[in-house]
Amino acid sequence: MSLEIASLRAGLRRLPACPAAAPSPPPTFRRRGAPNFCSPSLRRAGAPSPAARAARAVVETKERAATEATPSPPPVRIVAVVGEGASSPLKGATWSEVMLHTAKRLKWVDDGFEMHVFTDNFCQFKDQASAKLQEELRHADILVIIAVTSQESVKWIERNSKNIQNIISFDSSPGLSNKLGGSVVQTETKGTIFGKLVGTFESKQTKETSDVIETISEAWMRRNSDDIRFCLLIVINAYIRPVPILKNLRSKGFSTLNCMVKNCGPQILNCLLDPNCRKALQCLNQCSPVDQVCNYRCIASYESPILEAFSLCVLQKNNCLELDAAIPEKPYVPPMVKFRGENICHESAEDLFVGWLGNLDWSWRVVAGQNPAYDQFPCQYQLFYRGKAKGSFWYEPVFQVKTLEGKMVWRRRRYRVKRGKIPGTFYFSVLDNGVVSNEFWTIVDVSDDLSWGLFHYSGAARVAGQSYTGAVLVSPDGQYPKETDDGRLASALENCGIKDWELYAVDNCSCLDPPLGIPEGSSLHCVIQVDKPKL
Repeated sequence: MSLEIASLRAGLRRLPACPAAAPSPPPTFRRRGAPNFCSPSLRRAGAPSPAARAARAVVETKERAATEATPSPPPVRIVAVVGEGASSPLKGATWSEVMLHTAKRLKWVDDGFEMHVFTDNFCQFKDQASAKLQEELRHADILVIIAVTSQESVKWIERNSKNIQNIISFDSSPGLSNKLGGSVVQTETKGTIFGKLVGTFESKQTKETSDVIETISEAWMRRNSDDIRFCLLIVINAYIRPVPILKNLRSKGFSTLNCMVKNCGPQILNCLLDPNCRKALQCLNQCSPVDQVCNYRCIASYESPILEAFSLCVLQKNNCLELDAAIPEKPYVPPMVKFRGENICHESAEDLFVGWLGNLDWSWRVVAGQNPAYDQFPCQYQLFYRGKAKGSFWYEPVFQVKTLEGKMVWRRRRYRVKRGKIPGTFYFSVLDNGVVSNEFWTIVDVSDDLSWGLFHYSGAARVAGQSYTGAVLVSPDGQYPKETDDGRLASALENCGIKDWELYAVDNCSCLDPPLGIPEGSSLHCVIQVDKPKL
């Protein structure tokens, strides 16, 4: 068995659900039991003592010295050249629109990632725009070329990009060269996506470079906004400077093996002896360690109690892979403030989640989602309800998965939900295939007649080394809402930093016999009146 079971990371995260990006500032988790020095009970009235002032001065001096000693890294400069007017596969959005939006999303990862987008008609004229492009190319760390087929543009780009160390060309003329780390990639299959990124280098190709090539190629072929950004992050991480969210998630070698054997011997043996669990590990080891789409598909396809026990021991209880991940802080997504003219409170916000449950057998059905790993599953039902215990609130997504062997199976998760500080924001937690995921959800908007809603989430499976964001558009019947309140939905998407062409349409055609139902004794709405739906 390959010790690269580190791949378990992503899958052990969470399943499709609803929400997405990041609302009011995500939580800062404080070690349980540690004192909160901002708490009024621990603050003394009046001015700080001389000793306290002296201690604070020492701390500030050390912090200032540390900051001065570790200057911010230089920006990563990226230039994208796209074919004039060329359409992308994202619902007909032009490549210019897609890459301009990608430039914004790169800033959510690191403010030092700078991408300038040009169309190739600039290459053909000696004007101010052409001069600007030439200037940017002189300082570029990465050149991305998309849908450029004009031979005049190809020759211009070749002449003006000789000093750029990293050049990747997608859906463009096969005459364009590709380079990674300064070495030219000689592609074997001309004219395809980056030559399918399969080929040889002028110098001996390393295993690491082969992995980068394969990861970029597979991600690009999925044709979504997350994976387009992912391709660029992979190149930055491999050839320019480390990207924290892409830190190596594979096995740490002897320390990992020692931890696993010492703490999880029975769980490892049980998994290896079980055909389904063994298939899960084999599937995960074929995924790139930072490819959440591939990893979670493996987990959802082969999940079982044995796999859960394995990951619970290796990852959650003992963190043998020594991974860590935090909930993304960007983008900031504000929650809705009013519903039906009244200010949102915690009770009414929970009622909006409960939605149609009571009149229907579910709260909401997902129409479309933004995250390619977790929001694209067929037949997604959401169940929100208040539990028997005072103040308890639960969320259970029910959805279908088409396994890697072609079978359609139902899956279900159970999240504990707690209120955030601001009404309309919530903290979710779930044990998903043996690994805990924590998420921060925001109710971005819900129409007054509950004909649609938009929820956004940011999350992390810490010990699996995975961070993620997403958003879901919901309605009572899973159909796209006919009325969207004069641009209200478009405005809600804008608040999430999401374009409508980024959303995946969920397949709600064959959803027979979903395993719905909530625990006996649960309660539903508290303050909001919900009429019968007009389906």
